[in-house]
Amino acid sequence: MAKNIKITLVKSSAHAKQNMKDTLRTLGLRKIGQSVVREQTDVVLGAVRTVRHLVTAEEVD
Repeated sequence: MAKNIKITLVKSSAHAKQNMKDTLRTLGLRKIGQSVVREQTDVVLGAVRTVRHLVTAEEVD
């Protein structure tokens, strides 16, 4: 069974670099407080690592 990860945007991306803004859009995050659930893959974990100072992540089942 694949594990899932819940990602929540907690800080603004207004002054972030363009690649970080693109990463947030790829994850599906647009507004502060918005959460998405994604399958825990290497690609998603790498994207979360790129914007780790803007989001919180937690495992969900």
